[in-house]
Amino acid sequence: MRAFNFSPGPAALPDSVLEQARDELLDYRGKGLSVMEMSHRSKEFVEIAQGAEADLRQLLGIGDDYHVLFLQGGASMQFATVPFNLCGGEDTVDYIHTGSWGGKAIAEARQLARVNVAATSEASNFDHIPPRSSWRLTPDAAYCHIVANETIGGVQFHDFPATPAPLVADMSSELLSRPIDVSRFGLIYAGAQKNLGPAGFAVVIVHRDLAGRARPGTPRLLDYGVQAEHGSMFNTPPTFAIYLAALVLRWLKAAGGVAKMAEINRRKAAKLYAAIDASSFYRAPVARCDRSIMNVPFTLADTALDGAFLAGAEERRLLNLKGHRSVGGMRASLYNAVSEQAVDALVDYMASFEAEHG
Repeated sequence: MRAFNFSPGPAALPDSVLEQARDELLDYRGKGLSVMEMSHRSKEFVEIAQGAEADLRQLLGIGDDYHVLFLQGGASMQFATVPFNLCGGEDTVDYIHTGSWGGKAIAEARQLARVNVAATSEASNFDHIPPRSSWRLTPDAAYCHIVANETIGGVQFHDFPATPAPLVADMSSELLSRPIDVSRFGLIYAGAQKNLGPAGFAVVIVHRDLAGRARPGTPRLLDYGVQAEHGSMFNTPPTFAIYLAALVLRWLKAAGGVAKMAEINRRKAAKLYAAIDASSFYRAPVARCDRSIMNVPFTLADTALDGAFLAGAEERRLLNLKGHRSVGGMRASLYNAVSEQAVDALVDYMASFEAEHG
């Protein structure tokens, strides 16, 4: 039996996806070779890539007025790619700072534009989303950037703001976990290694009006217009990662789509938060109204027990529960491929550990 994997990324993949990839590893559909070995220009791979895009469009309701791009570099590459494409060096861009990944995006953007940090929760250790009434947006900003779900800190936008400038969202750790209205965004990007597939690429959903206007000097590999014109194949794409993402998207459709997944994800998170809140031994550091459904950080009353907790979890094959090195504690990531059975096993273990050490 496979272990229960609570890793924040690279994260759990569905068993059936891994089994199909295993079965096709040496011989993809009778072609006599692996997807890893075939040309990205071949009929077979083009069908894989086009099928993945079509399924993603269907699952998220992405209209024809948006490009869908599969790009290398992960979400971190997009921290620079976004300002290269959406603003000039003298333009002002608004950023809402809600955690570690927002901070990294801000640092990158500051090298390429005038950054206005329109709101931040840094003073309270990023334990909440700053209320919309506190935001100080720039009237003529080129765009407004948010991190929809902070993977490390565990805060999440449950409602997306209306902004005068195009809204740009890093959705790395929540894309495909719930329905979203794509039309509210100018651009969405996400690293693949959470709910979409393995590490190695990012998906970018960008309104056509925002593509093809990169500033002079933008490397062509980072130009959304160039990538759209070439179908995300301006250079050789990460073929095997895209193939696995295509399998994940088909699995997600067969499982009922994002609405069904949202129902399951809410139920999983509710079970874990209920166990934390019912105890004085565990604590969730995030304001209740902004708690993430995808990433649940929690601490033990006695940090000296952290090592014993993690060792006991490993013995029960509950893996990757250690919190990020910047914040400590524990963190359980509850992505789409993490089953309710896994959460039930974690909750049971937490109760038994508290009974022994509380």
